[in-house]
Amino acid sequence: MSALADRPAHPVVGLPAAHESAALHVTGAAMYTDDLAAHTHGVLTAWPVQSTNAHAKVTIDVSGAYEVPGVVRVLTADDVPGINDAGIKHDEPLFPSESCFYGHALVWVLGETQEAARLGAAAVAVEYEPLPSLITVQDAIDAESYQGIARTVERGDAASALASAAHVFEGVTEFGGQEHFYLETHASLAIRDSEGQYFVQCSTQHPSETQEIIAHVLGIHSNEVTVQSLRMGGAFGGKEMQPHGFAAIAALGAKLTGRPVRLRLNRTQDITMTGKRHPFHISWKVGIDQNGYLQGLDATLTCDGGWSLDLSEPVLGRALCHLDNAYWIPNVHAHGRIAKTNKASNTAFRGFGGPQGVFLIEDILGRVAPAIGIDPLVLRQQNFYQPGQSTPYGQLVKDAGRMGTIWDQLRDEADVVARRAEIEAFNATSPDLKRALSMTPIKFGISFNFAAFNQAGALVHVYKDGSVLINHGGTEMGQGLHTKMLQVAATALGLELHQVRLAPTRTDKVPNTSATAASSGTDLNGGAVKNACEQIRERMAKVAGRLLGVDERDVHFSGGIVTGLGKPDLQLAFAEVANAAYLQRVQLFAAGYYRTEGLHWNPEIMQGSPFKYFSYGAAATEVEVDGFTGAYRVRRVDIVHDVGDSLSPMLDIGQIEGAYVQGVGWLTLEEMRWDATDGPHRGRLQTQSASTYKLPSFSEMPEEFNVRLFADAREDGAVYGSKAVGEPPFMLAFSAREAIRDAVGAFGPVGHSVVLGSPATPEAVFWAVRDAQSAAEGEADAEADADVAARELATAG
Repeated sequence: MSALADRPAHPVVGLPAAHESAALHVTGAAMYTDDLAAHTHGVLTAWPVQSTNAHAKVTIDVSGAYEVPGVVRVLTADDVPGINDAGIKHDEPLFPSESCFYGHALVWVLGETQEAARLGAAAVAVEYEPLPSLITVQDAIDAESYQGIARTVERGDAASALASAAHVFEGVTEFGGQEHFYLETHASLAIRDSEGQYFVQCSTQHPSETQEIIAHVLGIHSNEVTVQSLRMGGAFGGKEMQPHGFAAIAALGAKLTGRPVRLRLNRTQDITMTGKRHPFHISWKVGIDQNGYLQGLDATLTCDGGWSLDLSEPVLGRALCHLDNAYWIPNVHAHGRIAKTNKASNTAFRGFGGPQGVFLIEDILGRVAPAIGIDPLVLRQQNFYQPGQSTPYGQLVKDAGRMGTIWDQLRDEADVVARRAEIEAFNATSPDLKRALSMTPIKFGISFNFAAFNQAGALVHVYKDGSVLINHGGTEMGQGLHTKMLQVAATALGLELHQVRLAPTRTDKVPNTSATAASSGTDLNGGAVKNACEQIRERMAKVAGRLLGVDERDVHFSGGIVTGLGKPDLQLAFAEVANAAYLQRVQLFAAGYYRTEGLHWNPEIMQGSPFKYFSYGAAATEVEVDGFTGAYRVRRVDIVHDVGDSLSPMLDIGQIEGAYVQGVGWLTLEEMRWDATDGPHRGRLQTQSASTYKLPSFSEMPEEFNVRLFADAREDGAVYGSKAVGEPPFMLAFSAREAIRDAVGAFGPVGHSVVLGSPATPEAVFWAVRDAQSAAEGEADAEADADVAARELATAG
């Protein structure tokens, strides 16, 4: 596979390139799904009737809606010609007879205007027959309410390792979910043409699956539905599975009315109707030897799946595969299960379970380091994987030595040793403000755990004038995938970037595509685009060889110019060769394909090699904590991250910065709260807007932010030697959480173990500071009592 990683001379990949839609973004000219709807004549608007009960049987009377001027139709279960289900597990009725969470969409009203649809929805009468509801993960555990398949990762004998360990600690780690809060909410626009076919514009990360769900709801074949994803205004995993039902509603409305139908959730609807990052409850016991080396881990992970499965099973699987992070744990027993609660069905979110798994081991190491008297940075580094070691699920850790190299580089470049000494001196003279600097690593596996998703297709056209058009199966959500694909195509064809254009992602151009997710969009689609371009270039090389009088193997494409070996004065424009190829009846288009090699995975026993490679990185974060309020600020962040040989350095650095900040949001700011009382609004999400849900803003940005790409990091077997970048840097934010923990610890006595709530909001930090200060006061009182006793003993003597 080394040829896939090889780069020609003067490649376009590796150069800093602006996002292909940057000019459109900053001028407001970029079109999104609902913008297209606004320009569509005769379009109807869909509006949901949402449940106001967390769990109840419902009886619905829609007659009132038809009395509202402008209401055209109310969509109910009786209107579905196919399967009344929005998911792939057949556990998500599109029109439910039972409300399963507060905010659940029961029926949909179509109106001539948004206001007519809204008023029509308000006129629908719903009667509730309440049923018992489970709101928290602990509620579900107590009721033994689970769904899906429980999984276990096991290696060695964890019980024996714990029994013989010099130090044994146990505890419970709990952390909340995270709202995607993409700028563009869920949106779909469905049009039925004169031939009875459906064209659906959808803000979706997975157009092929959206196509399939629409088809099965309508009771038709997939070839009668075309789904296009023009661009998304953010997604972060939230548009991998959950757009399908909304697109199906719009398509059903178009079928029944014969008119275009738009569906765009407002912010409150989006937050209350769609899933979040999975919250977890984890009970654990860990064993460590007298030298600080991990010996064994026994854990039970319970994730909150919400009311239906959605993607909870693979999210749990990836959490189990990442609970080791970058550390060798010789004996592991980790059991995972999915709680069923009466909340919106939780779904994919950047990291897809990986952050939840990493959370466990980083929380453990952060808690136990003071108790065993080892510097947390030393404790982490000495437990890194070494070459030749394997993960608990049986995969050899490729390039294991890279983690230590990155760690050492970061420590030196960020001047960690000297800065920690300065911080220690500052803390000694500052009773009310404490600082700390912490480092954490990341080892993140890249590929879908479901092997069949690790494939991609592309369609590339070369026109007679030498211009090129690319279609591929990946979707653009602002991450820069399309820009990288343009760079890959320009490099493979020997063109300049401006000679290549990219078409929107459509299911009638590239079929059976995988979701743009798992950080694999560039690996998969880049491989397919490169394959298609190389097919065309090989055909064109034969034509150029005849024109230049050289062997086709001696033809060189670069910068839009075609030359032959030994004939430097004879040059052809790429367009000349393209036109000549057409006249010679040579095919100038190609379908490219790529499948990831070397993967094998048995989910039943959770063993195998599910990942193509691992991405590595490390972050050093310095924070300052105010002991009076619990408020904190991030003073400086330094990151060294492995993206292989970067395809587009400017984009990759942007992704790393954005992922880190989003991770800090999850770990320190973004708290989701539901009404868990027995009152009339039980199950209602209380943090429904930016006024109650705290998002990272400019004020939370680090005062100094340094990101460096790890050099000499070519990844054989990946397109032009690059690596994924979307998800792994998210987990570098654990360095901020651990720095806050260390700063809180500085308020307490030596050896004080800090248990930090999550998210570590200023309120949570305040109470952790109080605990540390109480421990210090208790130790001081004990010392004072000992002094008094010693003096009394001396006096008595």
